[in-house]
Amino acid sequence: MTEQNAFPTISRRTALRAGFVGAGALATGLLTAGTSNAAPALVRSDRPVLTHGVQSGDVTARSAIVWTRADRPSRMYVEISPDESFRAARRVRGPLLTPDTGGTGQLRLPGLTPGKPLHYRVTAEEITSGARSEPVTGVLRTAPVTPTDIRLLWAGDVAGQGWGINPDIGGMPIFRAMLAREPDLFLHSGDTVYADHPLAERVTLPDGRVWRNLLTPEKEKVAETLDEYRGQWAYNLLDEPFREFLAAVPSYVQWDDHEVVNNWYPGEILDLPEYTEKNVDVLAARALRAFHEWQPIDRKATVDGRVYRSFRYGPQVEVFVLDMRSHRDANTADPRGDGRILGEKQTNWLINALNKSTATWKIVQSDMPIGLIIPDDEDMEGVSNGLPGEPGGREVELAKVLKEIARRQVRNVVWVTADVHYTAAHHYAPERAAFRDFAPFWEFVSGPLHAGSSGTRELDPTFGPRVEFQHAPDYDASPLDNFRHFGELEVSAGSGELTVHLRDAAGAALWSKTLRPE
Repeated sequence: MTEQNAFPTISRRTALRAGFVGAGALATGLLTAGTSNAAPALVRSDRPVLTHGVQSGDVTARSAIVWTRADRPSRMYVEISPDESFRAARRVRGPLLTPDTGGTGQLRLPGLTPGKPLHYRVTAEEITSGARSEPVTGVLRTAPVTPTDIRLLWAGDVAGQGWGINPDIGGMPIFRAMLAREPDLFLHSGDTVYADHPLAERVTLPDGRVWRNLLTPEKEKVAETLDEYRGQWAYNLLDEPFREFLAAVPSYVQWDDHEVVNNWYPGEILDLPEYTEKNVDVLAARALRAFHEWQPIDRKATVDGRVYRSFRYGPQVEVFVLDMRSHRDANTADPRGDGRILGEKQTNWLINALNKSTATWKIVQSDMPIGLIIPDDEDMEGVSNGLPGEPGGREVELAKVLKEIARRQVRNVVWVTADVHYTAAHHYAPERAAFRDFAPFWEFVSGPLHAGSSGTRELDPTFGPRVEFQHAPDYDASPLDNFRHFGELEVSAGSGELTVHLRDAAGAALWSKTLRPE
């Protein structure tokens, strides 16, 4: 397999072996829609096929990114319309979809109307013949410029711990429950794929139940090459509920560790027998390229060309997307020294961006919780150093952020995150803390979307956190058990209040809290 020229594929053999072919699922474009255990049908091979649906992201009041992938070299086109009839559609010419990007492409749509639904229809035209693909449609809502009721969802962790797309339960059904909430926006909080977790065809649970996974070649080993990393996102988009959700809800996406390898940090050299490439910097570069190819991310909006960026979503909400992976120090670093989790540039950017924001609510989309103790064997994986007392290690940068935004009287900062595979509400207060130069704030945790769930973690007392709610198993649970979660933020146009719901996989609220703006 070459690094740049092969499109990720799922073979007819693996599709039939799993007994499941979702609508539009097969990446080769040689097969078409089917149902569980149904024999796939051949489709026309004389025109392009959009193999993995469409998705949108990085929406602003007047622009949005639209993404797709074709099975052969072709030109992307997007029609946009204020309604689903497309009678008054405007057609926008997009980029070439070529093997250099694994067949993927994205188009930035400028000049949009704020706060309005936008229907879009994507096609691909073959470069030589001009043959046009069947269209695939989606819808998004641009950010408002006047106060309006807003609903945002967030969570992370998709297809982890060996739990992939299971035909017996309809794939990854939590995305149907999320779509039923009719959100305006989705904050995808990292671990968007599990490049380091190969899948087996069948898994027998301790109670005798059998879990079946749809398989692709790229998911049968750890990802190392560019094409293997591409195959991680290609795999998740074989899931029909996930594709339906992404076609209807724009995203702000960040990454964490499993997009590359578990608990990675820059400069790390792996000591894992399943990897032939041991240099994590090499793996991370390939993963970052695939991440940007397969996600609807506006590269121009990222501060350093990688991940962290911010978006205004109306007068009442601004979202600050963090990157706690690319700029951190080693997990083996001294937990009592001056550590890094954001890096100096991102730390200062976050402080200044929060200070300049005039939004009522500043939502910090963090890829890791602040106060939970998250070890990496004998070392530290998370922000917290696990030690009482004044900030040390990576806590130092967070202390700087919290101190500076308190000094500058930045109000209504709320942190949302995933990572730890359960859902929780944490309140941080200086009167309970060893470090006291900050204002009280909330952190909300939600996940996993479709991965294994595990028990709760202890809190580090440095910033005075207190558990207000948590929902987690006391064992390693599969997605068949009811410990998958997503979070919801609702902002009222009238009162400006922010209501937080921590929801289960069916969409039921497990815990809710309304916050009043200061």
